[in-house]
Amino acid sequence: MLDTFDHKILQALMKNARVRWADLAVEIGLSAPATAERVNRLVERGVIKGYTAFIDTESVGCECTAFVSVTLDRPQHREAFLEIVKNLSEIQECHHTAGDGDYLLKIRCKNTKDLDRVISFEIKNLPGIVRTKTTIVMDTIKETMEVPLQPTHFHE
Repeated sequence: MLDTFDHKILQALMKNARVRWADLAVEIGLSAPATAERVNRLVERGVIKGYTAFIDTESVGCECTAFVSVTLDRPQHREAFLEIVKNLSEIQECHHTAGDGDYLLKIRCKNTKDLDRVISFEIKNLPGIVRTKTTIVMDTIKETMEVPLQPTHFHE
């Protein structure tokens, strides 16, 4: 169970994961060593999975973002598909979904020609892919790694 200090820590780290322990400690009302210990416990428990830089994708040459729904023929094709998903750096996210498709992928690449390579030669080339449905992103209005923390998961 997480308490209100953990909640404050998570809120602060989602906004700025590079915050200094001393500044974070002041913000949540604990000492710097106690704050560091709590953060380390959150990491050990898997609540905090890691830290990363939030990159402006266009500035590094990834100008195309697309969401691709993938439908598999049979469950036995899942393992090979998921292996490709894990190994392709262009695939940013993979979600097992209910509805029309089996998986929803978020793909970032250089341009639409590169997107075609990923979909046609990497994904559709796999056995058991019945269909894909691609939606190309025209502009991104909001993108965040912040999670809406639920108060019911924290205690005093």
